[in-house]
Amino acid sequence: MPLKTALSPQEKNVYQKEGLVKPDYSLPRKTVERMLILTERTLAATVGQPSESIVCPYLPGWNGLPEQITREWLELSGIPEIVECVASVLGPDLILWGGQLFCKSAHTGLEVPWHQDGQYWPITPLKTCSVWLAIDDVNTENGCMRYIPGSHRKRELFPHREDQREDLVLNQATEESCFDEATAKDDELQAGCFSLHDVFLIHGSQPNRSAKRRAAYVLRFMPASSLWDRSTAKESGSAHYQTHFSTRPIFLLRGNAGANTELISRHPHYA
Repeated sequence: MPLKTALSPQEKNVYQKEGLVKPDYSLPRKTVERMLILTERTLAATVGQPSESIVCPYLPGWNGLPEQITREWLELSGIPEIVECVASVLGPDLILWGGQLFCKSAHTGLEVPWHQDGQYWPITPLKTCSVWLAIDDVNTENGCMRYIPGSHRKRELFPHREDQREDLVLNQATEESCFDEATAKDDELQAGCFSLHDVFLIHGSQPNRSAKRRAAYVLRFMPASSLWDRSTAKESGSAHYQTHFSTRPIFLLRGNAGANTELISRHPHYA
């Protein structure tokens, strides 16, 4: 497909109305092949760690990954076509603050309970766009993401209850009385395609019981008008991994850093 520089007006309308949009764009095959190879190298280097929980694979010293691998993930986190789509909904001053290599292994991939991302994150005011980039083909068979269209519109966090089951990626779930699961949609994507979703959107996914892996690279962006609060007491929300919000590096992708100037690094794509 030709270079995509931003969401179309129709795509922006879908994002505002439903809380999730799938841009009419896919990454070049060469980039997808690069991600597939990098995923295999990363999984081989993190044996023993849950494959759903490789947080910020682009950060040196995290996950026990060698610098060559983290450097490649950092480069992929700044793909211009993706950044421009995010700017369509968050504005021109963008910060990359998080990411995750999220692989649901064949037959054993864990369930993600219904939740809102903002339940876990130290951002004030709470405004974030997450990019869900498919590395494998993703569908209902291998546990694609599901979401409740329009559940973001009130701009509020609904009550969450604790659920400590070991077969869950997260240990907090949105109370069932806050949404109607019958309205859920499936975020099916071909490898190289991606979706954007809002921080208040209720979403989750079924376990992967198929013979096909479900791998994705999830990237988290916020506008520089929000503050990354290193003093927060928020936790990862998972029994399978812990993350360190107070010391995590964040990266300026474009524009000005706002109140985050003293906290931020320059992304290599935009240095």
